[in-house]
Amino acid sequence: MAPNSRSSLTRSASRTGKQVTRSLKTQVTMLGTAMGAFWVTFVLNTMLGGALNQFGVIPRTTVGLRGILFAPFLHGNLNHLIANTLPFLALGWMVMLRDARHFVPVTLFSMLGAGLMAWTLGAPGSVHIGASGVVFGYLGFLLLAGVYTRSFWSIVLSLVTAGLWGGLVLGIAPGQAGISWQAHLGGFIGGILAARRYR
Repeated sequence: MAPNSRSSLTRSASRTGKQVTRSLKTQVTMLGTAMGAFWVTFVLNTMLGGALNQFGVIPRTTVGLRGILFAPFLHGNLNHLIANTLPFLALGWMVMLRDARHFVPVTLFSMLGAGLMAWTLGAPGSVHIGASGVVFGYLGFLLLAGVYTRSFWSIVLSLVTAGLWGGLVLGIAPGQAGISWQAHLGGFIGGILAARRYR
């Protein structure tokens, strides 16, 4: 191989390495910021005796609409927070693997879908909190992204998601008391709409 060719390959490998490093830093920063917000809010809410839960989604009340924005950051207890942390990190990272630019809009689609569905179908007087609606939004996005884009890697990512996390889909059906299936369903639909929007 000619010296110039070796030099060109070295420069290309260096650029690729730098791009991968920047991408990983961006992913870690975005997911870390979201996780930090969840945990800081949980600690603060615990110190306040759960007073911040009033900012969750309260069905069919005007004030309850603010929960569309705030509910994902609120969790009822430590188990609730931990149960949402792992799938949020895993599925959120997979969304960014597909395209980091879609992470924020997919998150917003999911928050809106989860919040509106909980607000519309939730039991009167109930309060819906937690990031699980966003998690189900990521799930819906990843499962349907391959169908809408029909690209090889998107299809592979959809299949991997189905294999690892497909069982979560059962969470969109009415079931266990105290679980907001309404938010799960709305977030899932929001994720599907985002997959169609960004196909």
